[in-house]
Amino acid sequence: MTIPVDYTRFNQRRDRTAYLADHFRQYLQGSILDVGCDQAVLKQLLPDQPYTGIDVAGTPDIQLDLEKIDRLPFDDAHFGAVVCTDVLEHLDNLHAMFDELLRVSGRYVVMALPNCWQVARVPISRGRGGFAHYGLPADRPADRHKWFFSYSQAHAFVTEQLRRRPAWKLRDHRICEKPRSGLIRTLRHLRYGQEQKYWNRYCHTAWFVLENSQCTDT
Repeated sequence: MTIPVDYTRFNQRRDRTAYLADHFRQYLQGSILDVGCDQAVLKQLLPDQPYTGIDVAGTPDIQLDLEKIDRLPFDDAHFGAVVCTDVLEHLDNLHAMFDELLRVSGRYVVMALPNCWQVARVPISRGRGGFAHYGLPADRPADRHKWFFSYSQAHAFVTEQLRRRPAWKLRDHRICEKPRSGLIRTLRHLRYGQEQKYWNRYCHTAWFVLENSQCTDT
């Protein structure tokens, strides 16, 4: 299967949200739960949609620390769409919260996972001693990544979770790579021809749209 690729970068968090609203709007129907909403930019971009944002900080509708709960405070299939972008990697209880995303969704879950290998590859090879979201700061950080995984591991995780849940299927999947010239991309593909090897190096964000085919629209 050929995976769609968009050559873009997200310099700020709102850039990722704008990409989400632009490329996945067809799945953002009915009521929306934005998990890890930060400044609730999605609410501004979709002003006509019923919206609930949750986060531990920022400007959420409901302030909630996902690492301190076992269950989201919503009924099963309560929302038409659940959005979770670059959040799960921050949670010790990643697996439990993934289950909760599916539980409260009435139809779609739109999620983004980072390819941590892409961020770390150059700093490690050049001996810089550190890279974003990890390390050992003198003071305890307010937030950090708890998981370090590649694109292929993220894809395998989603695939296995869907295999265990026959009602759910992968409706949409795409990759984001930083903009580079066609020549550079061609040379990279020639050197790292195997698809998984290439994307583990150069994909920075993997997007997945999960659909519950047994649920009606909410």
